[in-house]
Amino acid sequence: MNLTSHFIIAMPGLADPMFEKTVSFICQHNEQGAMGLTINRPIGISFSELLSQLNIPLEDSKLASTPIYLGGPVETGHGFVLHSNDTKKQPAHQNDWEQTLSINKHISLSSSKDILTAIAKGEGPTDFLIILGYSGWTSGQIESEIQDNSWLNVPADNDIIFNTPFSRRWESAAMKMGIDINLISSDIGHA
Repeated sequence: MNLTSHFIIAMPGLADPMFEKTVSFICQHNEQGAMGLTINRPIGISFSELLSQLNIPLEDSKLASTPIYLGGPVETGHGFVLHSNDTKKQPAHQNDWEQTLSINKHISLSSSKDILTAIAKGEGPTDFLIILGYSGWTSGQIESEIQDNSWLNVPADNDIIFNTPFSRRWESAAMKMGIDINLISSDIGHA
């Protein structure tokens, strides 16, 4: 199963503090492994603070308090923008940004400074999350972790990524499967 454009949802028994009660969006999954971004772990840095560090002027003050998320433990100094493929400035295309990976027809991942500049001007993607770091899995690792009941997986939902408050994303992602994750025992076995 290819998990690209899926959520993996941490099971209640996942004790790793980096992933406890997280939802990660899988951006790429192939025979070499997987790359994902945690979408519900803000790190206490605002967009205006990040832009200040990068010497990018903030022209759209409504975005000043936009949270920055910790995407995972790998390369936490590297930034990503997970975003919708539509923009506030029309016409635009998903390949308007220098370094962009199209994940599906609605969502792309960019990692170049030009997208941050466009967002700061109010001309960027309609919906976006700014994320530092990512999570990576080697070949077969994520599949093994799912079999070991560390994660649930379900197709991603744009509304959960971009519109659901981060504090509700874990429960909301599990509800896509019809599961109240707070009622699941951390001691799930195999049949």
